[in-house]
Amino acid sequence: QVQVVESGGGLVQAGGSLRLSCAASGSSYTLYSMGWHRQAPGKQRELVASITTWGSTNYADSVKGRFTISRDTAKNTVYLQMNSLKPEDTAVYYCRATGQSHYWGQGTQVTVSS
Repeated sequence: QVQVVESGGGLVQAGGSLRLSCAASGSSYTLYSMGWHRQAPGKQRELVASITTWGSTNYADSVKGRFTISRDTAKNTVYLQMNSLKPEDTAVYYCRATGQSHYWGQGTQVTVSS
């Protein structure tokens, strides 16, 4: 049973920064991709950023230049450094780990006040 646990959400003013962390455990298979998705009220869940075991990254256009994803492959841990936060970044952020299947965390709330 793969467990995915996020931490680091909270309330921040516009222009501020937050760092999200996510740890995956219990997988017998390589988690070749890990990433962050978010879902704002009334909207569909969307990809924010992802990273593979070989370091290839992908970002949503809306966060390029502001967010940075990084990974400690040995620890199956992924981080999301979020800078220059905007009110429109407010959402529940979910961590995803992909190996034999997709595994999701419970989500962590990020609220950016104007």
